[in-house]
Amino acid sequence: MILSALDLRRAMEQGSLIIDPLSNDTIRENGVDLRFSEEIVRLQPTNRVLDIQSPCNEGLYVKEKVADSFVLGKYEKVLVATLEKVKLGNDLMAFCQLRSTFSRAGVSIPPTVVDAGFEGNLTIQISGGPFPVKIPTKTRFLHLVFAELKTPLVTGYEGKYKHDNGVAPPKKDR
Repeated sequence: MILSALDLRRAMEQGSLIIDPLSNDTIRENGVDLRFSEEIVRLQPTNRVLDIQSPCNEGLYVKEKVADSFVLGKYEKVLVATLEKVKLGNDLMAFCQLRSTFSRAGVSIPPTVVDAGFEGNLTIQISGGPFPVKIPTKTRFLHLVFAELKTPLVTGYEGKYKHDNGVAPPKKDR
């Protein structure tokens, strides 16, 4: 079952969903909108091989602090973090969608899911299209659509990205 704005407010009152900070325009008709933080990580073009099981990020990613805006280059891939931290109870999960304004500007994201029990800032890869796009920080860009699990998990997400603070490039398995 997809949660409506009323369901989302109820989940927040019950503590099953926490979004911090919560803005007046965060809760939408059937989901929530999250904003760009002031930190991005640019993926650097290279022929160097990244071992996904034991990633060494040196030289592959460049972290930047962004004051007002950043430019997403033509066909560039950038990791961004949400300004908001989210915490999902073991009875909720979320599907991540890019807001249509960004899609119409040629920006895209890969299919992304937030697992039940996740807690922290979300890191999302955004990809540029055929022309550069200037993106203001703190702009709503990500729409989360929440679904209630038929049976809540006994143990929620306990992966390596739980409790992320800011943008998180690939991490070694624990």
